[in-house]
Amino acid sequence: MTKGKTKSVFFCKECGYESAKWMGQCPACHAWNSMTEEVIHAKSSGGGKKPFSESAAPTLLSEISLTEQDRIACGIGELDRVLGGGIVPGSLILVGGDPGIGKSTLLLQMCRSLAGKGHQILYISGEESLKQIKMRADRLGSFEQDMLLLCETNLTDIERVIRDRKPEVVIIDSIQTMYDEEVSSAPGSVSQVREATAVLLQLSKTLGIAVFIVGHVTKEGTVAGPRVLEHMVDTVLYFEGDRHASYRILRGVKNRFGSTNEIGVFEMREEGLIEVENPSMMMLEGRPLNVSGSCVACIMEGSRPIMAEVQALVSKSTFSAPRRTATGYDFYRMSIIIAVLEKRLGLYCSALDVYINIVGGLRLDDPAADLPVAMALYSSLTDKVISEKLTAFGEIGLGGEVRGGTNMRQRILEAQRLGFEKCIVPKQALSHTDTKGFTIKVIGVSNLRQAFNEI
Repeated sequence: MTKGKTKSVFFCKECGYESAKWMGQCPACHAWNSMTEEVIHAKSSGGGKKPFSESAAPTLLSEISLTEQDRIACGIGELDRVLGGGIVPGSLILVGGDPGIGKSTLLLQMCRSLAGKGHQILYISGEESLKQIKMRADRLGSFEQDMLLLCETNLTDIERVIRDRKPEVVIIDSIQTMYDEEVSSAPGSVSQVREATAVLLQLSKTLGIAVFIVGHVTKEGTVAGPRVLEHMVDTVLYFEGDRHASYRILRGVKNRFGSTNEIGVFEMREEGLIEVENPSMMMLEGRPLNVSGSCVACIMEGSRPIMAEVQALVSKSTFSAPRRTATGYDFYRMSIIIAVLEKRLGLYCSALDVYINIVGGLRLDDPAADLPVAMALYSSLTDKVISEKLTAFGEIGLGGEVRGGTNMRQRILEAQRLGFEKCIVPKQALSHTDTKGFTIKVIGVSNLRQAFNEI
């Protein structure tokens, strides 16, 4: 193959599948219209086969010794919680989020904390100048010890600096700006993102360096670039929240070293991101009183119980087809609950608009949120006010029964700590729960009718 020869290939933006021709549907992930054309530069073969590496040799499993390696505490409790207890040396971590949501601010605060503990940090930016990073650092506060800054997008130079300095933690901001000279496509393309991540993965594993990669998010809410990017890294963190609101939620969707159910809650202020150690108080702040259609749910996010307000509005529709809207709650799950209310209880919403909203920007994926959603719908439909001292949780079956409910004791104790006086729970799960030490009134129900009678 002659040097300098180029060829066109087609990549799938979703899974990274490579094809010599364009196809309407990717044969690997079956996504439609996801194939993009890119021109790649073919490397010269040098007229012979690549020599074998003498260092490549298999190792017996019995000869591998395990040592307990401590995690690096980044000094931000909410971030440590989502990471599973701290940063694992040699891990590759992807941080995604909307532009301006606070990804760079969070990582710079982490660098400030780690640098103060004596860790060597290298912050590589391809989007901002050194002065811009310095201005943001000054807004966050003074750095007790200096950290290394590098404004570079050439992957070859970045690899050389990392191998020379050998820092403990490296920040890449962002992966869409990095480029490899041997790949002829533009930075941010499928080929460039994949090659850059592969180089950083090799550096992370061979040198034992923890690498944080910042990734931009597309309009669909996923990290820009091929989906294979998320498969290559060890941990994927999403920074969520409304840009016009002050609260941010850090969620782990993949973690090889910890749980993916944990979330971290932050508040954006002028001095940076502040940890919210009591999210329940934040979610319930400013809750309206003596208003129908509002119920408090006690959900579990990993090992942490959180109280969230569920709001429902059922009103007469002015359209031929009534509207159904769910914010922070699964739309299809809401449709099932409405169908159960109509079939089992005779509460017809066919000609009514139904709106569900979870206050605080939180998304409820816990099945135990079904019961408070149903109670909020019933409250709005009948215009009955639910007491502000009442909370509920439980999963609803298609027969109208209330069942399920894990971590019962933790949920009830959280409701008791926040001053709630009544808690409605699944009756079958209550029989397996130790109720010692409860001052809150716990009511077990078997179906929706029994739950509605407690309002």
